[in-house]
Amino acid sequence: MPKKSATRIASASPQPNGAADTGMWLRVTRELADDLAVDALVRDRGGKPPFDEISRLREAGLPALLLPPGPLGRGADWRTACAVIRDISAADSSIGELLARHYVLSWAPRFFGTPESADRLELRAAEEQWLWGGGTDVPAAGLGTASGEGIGTGIGTGIGTGAETGAARGPELTLTPAPGGYVLKGRKGFSTGVGVADRLALGAVCSETGESLIVVVDPAHPAVTTDPAHDRLGQRLTAAGSIGFDSVPVAPDHVLGAVPRDEHDLSPFAALAPLALRLALVHVALGIAEGALAEARDFSRTAPRTWAVTVPDDAAYAAGPGRDPYLLLAYGELVAAAHTAAAVVEPATEALARGLLLGQELGVDERADIAVLVAAAEAVTGKAAMQITTRIMELTDGAGSPADDPGFDRFWRNARVLTAQGSLTHSLRDIGDHYLNGTHPALTLRV
Repeated sequence: MPKKSATRIASASPQPNGAADTGMWLRVTRELADDLAVDALVRDRGGKPPFDEISRLREAGLPALLLPPGPLGRGADWRTACAVIRDISAADSSIGELLARHYVLSWAPRFFGTPESADRLELRAAEEQWLWGGGTDVPAAGLGTASGEGIGTGIGTGIGTGAETGAARGPELTLTPAPGGYVLKGRKGFSTGVGVADRLALGAVCSETGESLIVVVDPAHPAVTTDPAHDRLGQRLTAAGSIGFDSVPVAPDHVLGAVPRDEHDLSPFAALAPLALRLALVHVALGIAEGALAEARDFSRTAPRTWAVTVPDDAAYAAGPGRDPYLLLAYGELVAAAHTAAAVVEPATEALARGLLLGQELGVDERADIAVLVAAAEAVTGKAAMQITTRIMELTDGAGSPADDPGFDRFWRNARVLTAQGSLTHSLRDIGDHYLNGTHPALTLRV
């Protein structure tokens, strides 16, 4: 297990308004990851709200790391953000997912609002290091369903932890026009940020017009209630649960924008929103796989072999468990699977980063290419994460005493929860259709 940093991240951590320095951010992230890895198993078993973990993130300056490019060139880029998500997830994938969804939701003003409103919100969010929660999914009439489509819920294609399931139905969140804006009503489940987020980005439907709107809400309002989820199988520290809204006022300047009713009117840039979430969660899954491998490697180098000698040659490796040829073969296969996943994720990350920099200049063809690369990254990484975490449990089973359980099951549980919410069938079909026929994946906010 990584060694804990000698001191907690200093208050002189990177400032979000300075020029991006990828190397600096990654050094700070690795120090924080080492810190989180020390007590990851204890915190996983405790399952408490991640207030302390969020405090550690803020000390490192990570909530404000990812900001869209502005006049001052503030913030880091998406490549750096994805690397941060991956490193944090290797140590604690719950906090990695919390950070991943936060980063994507922090771009909701850019995806759905005006440049002016985005600049205003981003500046304040950076200064106060807001943690974003919620989800911008909307019902079917507005390009989504209540079953986890949009930013902030399960991605529905193999890498996701949406707290919402069920067939398409009426809107869970509604906005009713009122003097001075709207009032928000309803209750909805979310995968992260319940009870710990500083701001919520939400998709809701106007009760009078049927228009789907994206709004920003302060969860500290007394009419907002939270119900955290308990005893989750995995990803226990993401602060999943549901949030209720009992006539919460929403001022006009807290309405980011409307979602077009017709998908043909949706801009390719806005349609990057679900792709950004899907790819961010792919990095969480890749982090889980790499974290499991790293911890298991250290464990297997010194742990005694637990299986019986079956052939004479096996006895030669009894004194050196790290030299057992069968163990070496197993790790070779797992490392190859991790490298393969990383190789597929890299071009998807590069393509998405380029697309986000293009902004409203992004074309339909470019968005389609990004969608195919993200789908391929999901397919390969989801399978690799489950293969690696399952096999790691087998390789380390029974090697520790009950009093000194190494806790490798948490990697499998976290990977299982992250990948169990959907099927890859549709994504693989889209990849095949694009390859064979040149057909573009639908320009949509659906994930």
